[in-house]
Amino acid sequence: MEKWIKLGEKLRMFVNPETFPVAVKFSRADSEDIPPSAKRPLRDLKVTMAPCQGAAMCRRYGWTVAFGKEDLGCAIAAHTYGWERANEKNASEFMIFMNYAGDENAAKQVLKGFLKLDADERLVVIYSPLERTKVEPDVVLVYVNPAQLMRLIHGATQAGGIPLQSSFSGRAASCTEGVIGAFKDNACKVVVPGNGDRVWAGCQDHEMVMAIPAEKLSEVVAGLEKTHQKGIRYPIPTYLKYSPEVALTLPLADIFRPGAVEAFSK
Repeated sequence: MEKWIKLGEKLRMFVNPETFPVAVKFSRADSEDIPPSAKRPLRDLKVTMAPCQGAAMCRRYGWTVAFGKEDLGCAIAAHTYGWERANEKNASEFMIFMNYAGDENAAKQVLKGFLKLDADERLVVIYSPLERTKVEPDVVLVYVNPAQLMRLIHGATQAGGIPLQSSFSGRAASCTEGVIGAFKDNACKVVVPGNGDRVWAGCQDHEMVMAIPAEKLSEVVAGLEKTHQKGIRYPIPTYLKYSPEVALTLPLADIFRPGAVEAFSK
């Protein structure tokens, strides 16, 4: 795991995210790569949860969390991750009831737009903090502010120069538009966290996400390092070499002369 831990340390150096970057691994229930120490929501916490909550526990607590079908408490993630496909009629009715979709046709377009993994009831998704990861990731999630996201985009585009392509629906965001999008397209994705990310996973108003395919992480870090060398950095190095303007137009030497301000104001 040393390679991934070092890359996590580089992200810390160049971007310094507020919370741990998250290594996301797709596995199966019978696989030996599920860490024995990983928290299982139903077994260990006695609750079913949304996967974004598992990612939040990972990035905020430093836990390694493993999600299987039995741990799941989110119908959209069940559908998009392939644990259990949604009934189209029921899902459309829900979208319309919640006013996410204006009518049946719009609801069908929403459902059609969801990225999906192949159906597999044995799927297990593992979340582990990248800087101490216990798994080889398939995708890395980095929760950042907009300035940090700008730097990650610099890193992701430095080698090839091609702008990032992402989609934004405000729904199924970090889990589907982020993790699944990066995994299926093998491309970095910018994510606007969805309502579920915020309500259940504690994502804050200032946070955005970049989802990075694991095999692209070295390239992103290299791009960060090269741009950093030229002074394009985080925290942003604000330009400060200038004489400030002040409201008073008195000569600087006269500003603190007794009675100067009162005289000027008359």
